[in-house]
Formats: sequence, C-alpha cells, structure tokens
Amino acid sequence: MPDVVVVRRVAAVRWRARAAGPGGGRVASQVVAAPYVDVEVGGRVVRVTNPDRVYFSARGETKLDVVNYYLSVGEGIVRALYERPCMLHRYPEGVDGEKIYQKRLPSGAPPWVETVQVRFPSGRTANELCVTELASVAWAVQMSTVEFHPWHSRRADTERPDELRIDLDPQPGTGYAEAKVVASVVREILDELGAASWPKTSGGRGMHIYVRILPHWGFTLVRRAALAFAREVERRIPDLVTTAWWKEERGSHVFVDYNQNARDRTIRSAYSLRGAPWAPVSTPLAWDEVPFADPEDFTIATVPMRFADLGDVHAGIDDTPWSIEPLLEWAERDERDRGLGDAPYPPNFPKMEGEPPRVQPSRARRPTSGNADE
Repeated sequence: MPDVVVVRRVAAVRWRARAAGPGGGRVASQVVAAPYVDVEVGGRVVRVTNPDRVYFSARGETKLDVVNYYLSVGEGIVRALYERPCMLHRYPEGVDGEKIYQKRLPSGAPPWVETVQVRFPSGRTANELCVTELASVAWAVQMSTVEFHPWHSRRADTERPDELRIDLDPQPGTGYAEAKVVASVVREILDELGAASWPKTSGGRGMHIYVRILPHWGFTLVRRAALAFAREVERRIPDLVTTAWWKEERGSHVFVDYNQNARDRTIRSAYSLRGAPWAPVSTPLAWDEVPFADPEDFTIATVPMRFADLGDVHAGIDDTPWSIEPLLEWAERDERDRGLGDAPYPPNFPKMEGEPPRVQPSRARRPTSGNADE
C-alpha cells in the first residue's frame, strides 16, 4: 500500500468586518470557507478541498473517495501514466455536472508537479501533466480530475510512441460479448507476431489491448502499423469486425479504431475511473480472465480489493518492447497487392499526405452521366 497519511481534516472559518447598518459602526461576521483534508502521499502533502462533495451520484462516493481510490491502486496508476503527457477530464461539480477537457496543466500546481510540452496537430503547444509520483495523481484529483488520458509516447521523446493501442469499440447492436471474441483473435495474431499484449476493459462496453513497442517510429508510421493490424483482424473475422471510419458504414460490428494511434489521441489509462454515475474503472485483465470478465464488476468499490489481492496484473508491460516492422511490411503488402492505401484521419487533423477524401460517403458528390435527360 502507498504511504498515505491523513494529516488533518478542517472546516476552515474566517472572520470579516461588515457594516452594522443604520446604527453605524462595523461588526464581525463569521464566514465558513470550504472544508479540506490534508493527505500525505509519499512525503508530499496534498490539500483536498470540498472532500465530501459527491462525485458519483448513483453510488454516493465523494471527492475524497476518488483520492482514496487512486491511492489504493497507486503502483498501477503511476505505471500507466509514468512520464507520459496526460490530458485530464475534470468534473468540478461531480460527474453529473460539466466536464472539462484539460490539456494544459491547471494553474496553482505545487512546484513538485511535473509537466511536459507537447505539440498538437494544429501546431499549438501546451505543457501537460507528466506523472512521476503518486502525489501528482492525488493533486490532479484535488483539481477535480476523474479520468486520466495519457499519450502513447513519453517525455524523453514525445514524437515517438512506445505503445501500440488496439481499441475495440462495439457499435450499436454489439457489446463486450462481441469485443471479447475479437480480442481473442487480436491475441492470436499478436502471438503469431511474437508481441506481448495486455488487455483491459475500457470502462464501457469495449476493450483496449496495449503492446509496448520500441520508440523508433513517429506517430504517422505507428498509426500506419495500427491500420495494417486492424485490417488483418477484419480479414479474419469480417462478419464481426470493421475498420470503416464512417459510422454509417460500420453496421453492427466491432470497430477497430486505428486512429487512436494518431498524435494527440488519448484513451482512459489503466486504472482510470470513468466519469459515469456508477463509477466504472478501466481495469487491466490477465488474458485468462477476458472470456469471463464482466466490465460492470469493476468499479471504484471493487477494484481496490482486486488490486490488494492481485497487485497490478500489467506489472510486466514494460519488460518486452516489440518492433512494429512486421506491421509496416503488412501495410506495404496491402498497398501493393490489395490496393489498400491510407484511411481517413480524425476531423481535427490537417489533410495528411496520401489520405483519401475526408468526406462522409452519404454526402460525397455523386458523378453525373453528362446526359441532361437522365
């Protein structure tokens, strides 16, 4: 367990002077400021204000409960975020309220909270949270963070990812039951390639499968490798899998979202809560658990007990990085033998070299025959 100590819990009170009215003079009035709890984490003290604010309405867990959750899985959440640029999903009034997508580090950070500068597709830059210790996670929760969304590259070279992300996104008519079938095929292919793979629930109906890779390639080539892999999965189970970017073409399939490997695309980290009223957790699994797991079983209430019993089941994820060269060879094969080039990027990206028209098929201009009578 992490070194966590509650130092003190205080309902802060201050006094201020105010006018007494027609009689003149001034009197002191009591003002109750926000209560707080000081929590010690690894020698740092993090002040948690409004600790009793309810964050998860369906369950009743509070802001302090969120802090305690992340401390209970401390080794796992730090491993998942370590030295990665991290976007935060903040809910100042709880998950039923406004969600703030926070890329830049919130103001007021203590000097020990570290950052890393990243560049977005627009060309703009920002200093994002870069977790190197558990106290930084606790501080982010104090700033109303519920979800952590790290990049798939690290501070040493933010332009070269060290993680291939296979995102299985069930479309309407499918769910976890279908995603786990697809996951078994994903594992089969990765085993054939000699790549170690690490599955987790998404916090919703889908699954994420991570592969640690050598940080030798930029985002464009890693995304190209991910697209080639997704197409191979689609070829093996075409009745269940799609790589179609446009939703209108996906049908009742599991979408393998290759674009999660593009620059500045992020997904919930391992052990991250999801901002839903029942407080689900994106939970790492061992492969032998995948066929029997139920994502609804993994919540803020159950995952700490699981972690205490099993530890981090992804503890070995950094041990065997893999080369994506075989997937880049598949991409060349697809272009040469099957006429399969690039696929559309997300809409916030500039037009990329070799990308097909980024137009929804139903809105694409249809060619005319040239016969005015037709």
